[in-house]
Amino acid sequence: MEETIFEYLVSASDNLERIDKFLTEKLDGFSRSTIKRIISENKVQVNQTFVKASYQVKVDDFIEVGEVDFSETDVVPVKMDLDIIYEDEDVLVVNKPSGMVVHPAPGHYQDTLVNGLLYHINTLSDINGEKRPGIIHRIDKDTSGLLMVAKNNTAHDILAKELHDKKTKREYLAIVEGVIANKRGKINAPIGRDKSNRLKMTVTKDGKAAVTNFEVIETFADSTLIKCILETGRTHQIRVHMQYINHSLVNDFVYGNAKTNDFGQYLHAKSLGFTHPKTKEWLEFESDLPQEFKDYIENKRIKS
Repeated sequence: MEETIFEYLVSASDNLERIDKFLTEKLDGFSRSTIKRIISENKVQVNQTFVKASYQVKVDDFIEVGEVDFSETDVVPVKMDLDIIYEDEDVLVVNKPSGMVVHPAPGHYQDTLVNGLLYHINTLSDINGEKRPGIIHRIDKDTSGLLMVAKNNTAHDILAKELHDKKTKREYLAIVEGVIANKRGKINAPIGRDKSNRLKMTVTKDGKAAVTNFEVIETFADSTLIKCILETGRTHQIRVHMQYINHSLVNDFVYGNAKTNDFGQYLHAKSLGFTHPKTKEWLEFESDLPQEFKDYIENKRIKS
């Protein structure tokens, strides 16, 4: 199947009904008639098989929706209080809070970073399409921190190439389960889609090369504060790699032991550095940790 815009593993808590009604409830912004149309166009698979609109959804069904016409869900500017760290005529650096999705996707069409950027800026690069204007790289919904945004296509091309060539500086702070004995380490393990649960990524032999360097900053009684430096940028890379060495991120609902994720995993994109696409000056930025992150650390220091 082509690139998917929606993947979902049905659970016992879901309403087990016809797939057209099920997807109408799950895909915010899509009418039932649109859902029926994309089903008829073979854009919907259940367990890797195309289905009809009358298909009855079952527990453990894995549903995939391919790329479709988003005409009913145009991206609109939305006034937001964005934390903009830097801005000039070519580039912008923003500090994204935990809980915010970067660009429109099923379930999030008017509350994403892109919606806020469109209100703030008249022009953004369009290389990645109308749903991802200005977006060069992403971080997960429940990850906080710094992102660079291109305001024109020339800047986008240059910054994307630098990112691809591993010249962009990206440093994260994370809190992981357990005490890491070594002061530093390097995880070199390929990452790909988990074949048993396609909502997740995993370390797999046929995955794409992925390298994460980490350094221990502080240890607590049952957890460790680390700095991670990425050499590659795979989906969920830090979360997958730390799980791989048995130190999942604290409060990670997908890859860790968290039962709830009201705040999200303790992962913050703290440092970002890149060459300015026009002036060729090296720019470097840092962002403060979210208050929830600080509170966790302080609480652990008191108890350790």
